[in-house]
Amino acid sequence: MIVIADTGPVNYLILIGEIDLLPALYGRIVVPPAVCQELKMPRAPEAVRLWIAMPPAWIETRAPAQGPDAELAKAGLDAGESEAILLAQELGADQLIIDELRGRREAERRHLRFTGTVGVLARRSRARAARPQRRP
Repeated sequence: MIVIADTGPVNYLILIGEIDLLPALYGRIVVPPAVCQELKMPRAPEAVRLWIAMPPAWIETRAPAQGPDAELAKAGLDAGESEAILLAQELGADQLIIDELRGRREAERRHLRFTGTVGVLARRSRARAARPQRRP
């Protein structure tokens, strides 16, 4: 399964202590270099900067082969969103994890499957509900 993540969901999952949901639900996660850079920015929360300084083995950083196209420029997306969408398109990703509405609209226009932070949390909830209940 190929899953690409944008900055927002990674940031929020770190902050709420649920970042380990990503490998539990999806296995390996691919992020473009711009996402790593955004997570390292001085304005990012300290917990996020510390996490990305020593990323776990399940995070793979990969740059898209092509640069942003005219449609991405018109959509007003930041570098992380643009690279995540390009990478998802290039790799034929099974899932793009992105929160930004403009990014989601562009992903939809490009026929990419996407979810967001809330979708990741909902998937975890559904997975827990589907487990057989233990009887005393």
